[in-house]
Amino acid sequence: MAEHDLTALMAAQLDRHLVFPLLEFLQERQLYSEPEILEAKIRLLSGTNMVDYAMDIHKSLHGTDDVPEDMVKRRAEVVSRLRSLEEAAAPLVAFLQNPQLVQELRPDKQYNIHMLQERYQIGPDQIEALYQYAKFQFECGNYSGAADYLYQYRALCTNSERSVSALWGKLAAEILMQNWDVALEELNRLKEIIDSKNFSSPLNQLQNRIWLMHWALFIFFNHENGRNGIIDLFFQDRYLNAIQTNAHHLLRYLATAVVVNKRRRNMLKELIKVIQQEQHTYKDPITEFLECLYVNYDFDGAQQKLMECEQVILNDPFLGKRIEEGNFVTVPLRDEFLENARLFIFETYCRIHRCIDISMLSQKLNMSYDEAELWIMNLVRSSKLDARIDSVSGTLIMTTNHVNVHEQIIENLKGLNMRTYMLAKNIVEPAQAAQQATR
Repeated sequence: MAEHDLTALMAAQLDRHLVFPLLEFLQERQLYSEPEILEAKIRLLSGTNMVDYAMDIHKSLHGTDDVPEDMVKRRAEVVSRLRSLEEAAAPLVAFLQNPQLVQELRPDKQYNIHMLQERYQIGPDQIEALYQYAKFQFECGNYSGAADYLYQYRALCTNSERSVSALWGKLAAEILMQNWDVALEELNRLKEIIDSKNFSSPLNQLQNRIWLMHWALFIFFNHENGRNGIIDLFFQDRYLNAIQTNAHHLLRYLATAVVVNKRRRNMLKELIKVIQQEQHTYKDPITEFLECLYVNYDFDGAQQKLMECEQVILNDPFLGKRIEEGNFVTVPLRDEFLENARLFIFETYCRIHRCIDISMLSQKLNMSYDEAELWIMNLVRSSKLDARIDSVSGTLIMTTNHVNVHEQIIENLKGLNMRTYMLAKNIVEPAQAAQQATR
């Protein structure tokens, strides 16, 4: 189902190193031909220093042991440049690798710079060389070394722009090493900077938010608390506006997170509203499933879209993560999505019908009558629906339940506190940042 593949849209918002895991997934799923994937990898590698990897792919693509002369020449340039940067950064690297000397550093950056210059003759040139060396290591694919050097560089850097650039690099390195806890910390740190910093233009700030959300997908669909994280981030007004402005395809991931997160059902109504607003700009089987079910009440359409949703999830690099258990391979998010989506269909159907034929429902669910009856019984209990099963007539009878007006008011006021807090925060933070900038 390459028609719903978002890799091209995603790649435009990612560092080229972050695109490699997506291509590896597509290669495994065989959504595109092998030569297409290998050629895409070579194009990506042309902008990095991973020349040996590019040579290996070239050999595999063309079935030869020979490599182009420009690759050989490029490799020699990379090795020469690496040695040059190692020499330039050597004094500071040697200092940072000595635990006793590192203890002399303090939280005060100005003190550290003065101390390094006075005692060890390490000045701004060596600090800049450390950044260039870290960046070069990252481009060579040494993400662990790059992450360490970028962390140390940020502790000494006084240039705010360069410090933010180093933080982006550190975040990418942690993602590529799959250090999800550390990556989440760096993501939150970067978000604070983006939200509080004075950008040269609102468009620049918007683009930074879009980059952040795309990079965050790696973390949110791998971290244990990621499904709450993506809902918390993407539903913030400033980030939701960014999605609706220039990243509509991210609705796929937000919708999936809401469907599989039973504790965040309260966000479903807000999600449906956004999907309706953006239906002419972006749609895929996942958003269409929710639209069929909650806007059009088209149960046959929802059932058809649900089958398409399964293929979309299986072929999506972020959603289709596979786990091997013995001789079996499972896709946990696919299973959770289908289970919750069926529950959505059942709950909605029950709320607009007084009497439901269990045999008809069992056929739609591809279950035996007894299995369907047991399944429905468990769902009625877990969903807190006021219903009873009539075994004689083989029907599920729904009891009309009129919601108390006071309960309606309480339910509508539940989200008011958080919305008021976010509104006040959105007003106060820019004002404080502007006040600090004028000092």
